[in-house]
Amino acid sequence: MQPPTEAADRFTKHRDPQMTTTNLPHDQTSATRGPQRAFITGASGFVGTFLQEHLATFGDVLATPTLEITDRYSISAELKAFEPTVIYHLAGQANVGLSWTDPADTFKVNALGTLQLLESAAELAHKPRVIVVSSAEVYGRVELKDVPITELLVPKPTTPYGSSKLAAEVVALQIARSHGLGLVVARPFNHIGPGQSDTFVISGVARRIAEAERDNISTIIVGNLDAVRDFTDVRDVVAAYRLLAVHGSVGEVYNIGSGVGRTIASMIESLVSLSTSSLQLVADPQLLRPSDNPLLISDVTKLRTDTGWAPKLDPMGSLGDTLDWWRLRLRSNP
Repeated sequence: MQPPTEAADRFTKHRDPQMTTTNLPHDQTSATRGPQRAFITGASGFVGTFLQEHLATFGDVLATPTLEITDRYSISAELKAFEPTVIYHLAGQANVGLSWTDPADTFKVNALGTLQLLESAAELAHKPRVIVVSSAEVYGRVELKDVPITELLVPKPTTPYGSSKLAAEVVALQIARSHGLGLVVARPFNHIGPGQSDTFVISGVARRIAEAERDNISTIIVGNLDAVRDFTDVRDVVAAYRLLAVHGSVGEVYNIGSGVGRTIASMIESLVSLSTSSLQLVADPQLLRPSDNPLLISDVTKLRTDTGWAPKLDPMGSLGDTLDWWRLRLRSNP
């Protein structure tokens, strides 16, 4: 079975029209400055596919090259050929768990890759706006008094992934200041939706539920259920990215999230309630990470004030979309 992040057989071919980003409840037409020439790294991934759909609704011209993000020559050639007005940098190693097994490659892809992209963008005659997608993982373990988390909280990452994304932020902002790039950093909290890799907790459990329904299995293996996370539908997240491209303040960092904390347990219980089978959850210690941040909840006042963005899609509905995607995927690729 092909990885769910590949673009060739996306859920966009199958899902209900009401679920497409074309029908997102973010009417930003009056706020835009006309169509953009948008260069997207990581365009074929989970978020990148939804971003493409969203940008297309504004008539943006898209460049979605397949390239090695650490290959400076290839990046530079693609940018010069396309001459973008905005770059959305999504490419990277996004799996926190994998970062523990290969921290060096995680740092290379996320930090060095960002450096190569920004240095190449700085060479362009007409400097584009750049949206660098970081992660709330840069905040690390936070104290209760610091929740909800604002952009003023000093990052203290506790995972190799979080450290690599913080390094990417630092190098991106330095290059932008040195070369006059209009750069904005986005720090999304957890986002979910149909088509996400099963290496992420919600999609992984959704896949196991779909498999259990298909194979008549009564148990589901899960990891840490106590962590509290801030979940937002991916379709709301990509809407925030474009708004930041238009209205974000240069050199600033913006949280993206719902502002609502939910335990992993409550999300999984909601998923299980959508199942057609009677299922029992079984904890697997091997699914626990060496350092799992217990509490991450966003304060998105800054994003809301500067862009007018607000999440419109209920994450509970996203659970059903994700489970339905896996049911369809498993029927098509048993």
